[in-house]
Amino acid sequence: MKKTVLMAAMLVAMLFGSSVQGWAASLVANIDVSSQTMTVSRYGEVLYRWNVSTARKGYFTPRGTYRPQRTERMWYSRKYEMSPMPYSVFFHGGYAIHGTGAVRQLGRPASHGCVRLQTANAATFYSMVREAGFGNTRILITN
Repeated sequence: MKKTVLMAAMLVAMLFGSSVQGWAASLVANIDVSSQTMTVSRYGEVLYRWNVSTARKGYFTPRGTYRPQRTERMWYSRKYEMSPMPYSVFFHGGYAIHGTGAVRQLGRPASHGCVRLQTANAATFYSMVREAGFGNTRILITN
């Protein structure tokens, strides 16, 4: 039975261009770098669509499918002058989705590589990740 369900999920993923990992997660954050948006879905239902800022020229936001690695209610970047990173969800080494005070830059590339969003939205996402669990959360970053 499990094998049949997995094969059906793979077929659906191939037909619709989604990853099986994304379908298997209860919480999915899809960051579209070209539109500078983050869409948050739970069990396939879109709950939020927020403007973000990803890497500006000279920096890089990694593309791919990730799971959260750790969360920090408040983190300070040791690499970038102790910049505050509220409600951080780290997904790939030092890369995180986190809040920012630079809300006027949301909707265009402005970061050193992290995915920045309005702090209230970061708090919402942070809470959702902690509730769903790291194993049930997927972060998809695409062009």
